[in-house]
Amino acid sequence: MNSQFINTLFQHHQQAKHQVPASAICHLVEGVLHLLFPALADERFETVRELEEYASSLQQNLMRVLSGMEQQLPMPSEEVVQQMMQHLPQIHQLLLLDAEAIAAGDPAAQSVQEVIRTYPGFKAVAIHRLAHELYRLQVPLLPRVLSEYAHGQTGIDIHPGAQIGTHFCIDHGTGIVIGETCHIGNYVKLYQGVTLGALSVDKTMANIKRHPTIEHHVVIYAGATILGGNTVVGAYSTIGGNVWLTESVPAYSRVYHRPQINVRRSADPTDVVNFSI
Repeated sequence: MNSQFINTLFQHHQQAKHQVPASAICHLVEGVLHLLFPALADERFETVRELEEYASSLQQNLMRVLSGMEQQLPMPSEEVVQQMMQHLPQIHQLLLLDAEAIAAGDPAAQSVQEVIRTYPGFKAVAIHRLAHELYRLQVPLLPRVLSEYAHGQTGIDIHPGAQIGTHFCIDHGTGIVIGETCHIGNYVKLYQGVTLGALSVDKTMANIKRHPTIEHHVVIYAGATILGGNTVVGAYSTIGGNVWLTESVPAYSRVYHRPQINVRRSADPTDVVNFSI
């Protein structure tokens, strides 16, 4: 390989040597989830002291991660860690409400513990709520690393800046996209393939609201696309599958896409079209 190219790569690696490995960040968030939810833990804690020591080790790991980017933080790393740990009880309570909402809304769910242990929608929201707290504390990069980790694990893409209310339910979830400035109310349910996005992408729009507002008790079915920072879906509305929506709808709306589907019967079996894929 060309020596000049090797030297260029080496310089890039030297400049990046103080960056925290993404694997360390993802391992840390998995540890936090194990702490919060016994259903996700590999081992059981036999004493309160064991649990306290585990929580303390996570706190120290977060401190080590943040200490490597001290100059980029808006406050001392100790304060970031302290605020993050102080908000864990609130995050835990929000996630329990999310799990209960998923279990209550899915006939296939046998229990809240099953939701916590196996549902990709819950895992995506769990990581999002942790990433959102770091985002709120203005920690750079780490929130996006976590959101992309959740995206890779679940197929659900939630920007850490998105504001999501209580009892949030994602059913199936593959292909869901939720943008940075999206506001989602309480008791909202999304199905797979939903996009809550921006009408256009321009760097000058970075500091303005680009994504829709979804009010309380809204259900959005598979494949629906809702775009625009001024778009508001009113409370108790239902957005049907494959709807393309770029304007606000009032509360209690029912919005459906009506495709034309022709169904006919043929008595002649030779008239049947067989597709080979």
